[in-house]
Amino acid sequence: MQQSEPKTITILHTNDIHSHFEQVSSIAAYVANQREAEKGSPLLLVDIGDHIDRMAVETEGTMGQANVDIINLTGYDVITIGNNEGLTLTPEDLGRAYAGLLAQVVCCNIVEEATGEPPSWMKKHTIIEKGGIKLGITGATAPFSAFYELLGLRALKPEEAIQREVEMLRPQVDIVILLSHLGLSTDQRLAEELQGLDVILGGHTHHLLEKPLQIGNTTVCGAGKFGSYVGRIRMQEQPDGTYLVTEGGCVPVDSHILDETVGNALAKHRMHAEDTLSETVAITDRILPLDHTAESPFGNLLAQAVRSYTKTGISLVNTGQLLGPLPEGKISAGMLHTLCPSPINACIVKLKGKDIRLTLEQSLLSEFWSREIRGFGFRGEILGNVAVDGLEVLYDAARIPYDRIVQITFSGEALQDEQEYEVGTLDMFTFGIGYEHIAKGQNPEFMLPDFLRDLLRLELQRPLSLSECEHKRWVQAR
Repeated sequence: MQQSEPKTITILHTNDIHSHFEQVSSIAAYVANQREAEKGSPLLLVDIGDHIDRMAVETEGTMGQANVDIINLTGYDVITIGNNEGLTLTPEDLGRAYAGLLAQVVCCNIVEEATGEPPSWMKKHTIIEKGGIKLGITGATAPFSAFYELLGLRALKPEEAIQREVEMLRPQVDIVILLSHLGLSTDQRLAEELQGLDVILGGHTHHLLEKPLQIGNTTVCGAGKFGSYVGRIRMQEQPDGTYLVTEGGCVPVDSHILDETVGNALAKHRMHAEDTLSETVAITDRILPLDHTAESPFGNLLAQAVRSYTKTGISLVNTGQLLGPLPEGKISAGMLHTLCPSPINACIVKLKGKDIRLTLEQSLLSEFWSREIRGFGFRGEILGNVAVDGLEVLYDAARIPYDRIVQITFSGEALQDEQEYEVGTLDMFTFGIGYEHIAKGQNPEFMLPDFLRDLLRLELQRPLSLSECEHKRWVQAR
């Protein structure tokens, strides 16, 4: 009696595309070619989060609808959310975007505070069948608890949440898959410690595993960032009924091969987004110059915007958040998005005077303002100098580093090193990057969902804001 061929399945995975729409048409073309090549054999297509990034005009102007359309047209089966989906859109906005989504959304470690269950547009897991193979798929995302709480969500410990799902899925399916937007080190730890997981398809830390890692009985994969690669594995049934990865790697996406349908859809979304963002939000009577190396009016305007929004006595921001000067005339929502694209929020911290002083000293050093920063929501090129509001800084550029500030004045009095001050600043600094002394601030109070561009919009509509931003905060000692 002739034995039947063992069952096989091909799994394609993407992660951290971050709305790099220049790649999505080629990804769709590759997926279509793979489906044609695998005709008669099952194929699963998944995304591991951060497909959405509001830096892109198409995403900002459609609040993620462009991404959902591309996901549908490419034919994804299952996706999970990254921090860009979960934190840069409110649950309501994401629900509206996902209303037309054909793929299933899975994530087991984010639940609503009110119900203890995932939002209506998301499930803790799914079981799907392809070619007679039962696949149990769950997902998990980086647990930025303090931020999710402000959106009415609770981030559960991912390891515990994943273990519950795996234990429940394992007896019901042939293959258990985790879509992990947790980062490579967490994925490796999960593979070492958690029994019953066949495959971890990873993201968040943008790791490119050209060949999957085999850790015990679990295969760990990751396909880089920005849609430059598509991960591909093939799993085959073994004589004992289990499934093992027999092929695996990451395929470079050929940008010369395009999917016409996706390309046309993308062009329509861009036109719609640009029209939406053409709304005039303010009118200026002057140009506001920008300088990343020294004080400038546009940098001061951003500091004013943060101080006004946080209702603090002092604000500290980095000018690298701004990508160019603010022109004279009509200012549109799209222009503010172009000039200030980072999905970064304001926050309030209690910061000692000495840490404010050291931050300002560092702002005078080129090794700080010229730093290239990646991640943490920052979408600029360099860190830029520190713009302040609420302080007057007397400095002498001829003195040695870290001794250039002669005096800092707050409310008419000298800033005291050991006194705590309430400071409005940016959430990215609380992670210890850039001007790291700001991370020493206590009791951080994050303010979601408004981004810096929303704060600029409010500040531009405040009377006298343009005149105020031209007042000097930094004064060179004579």
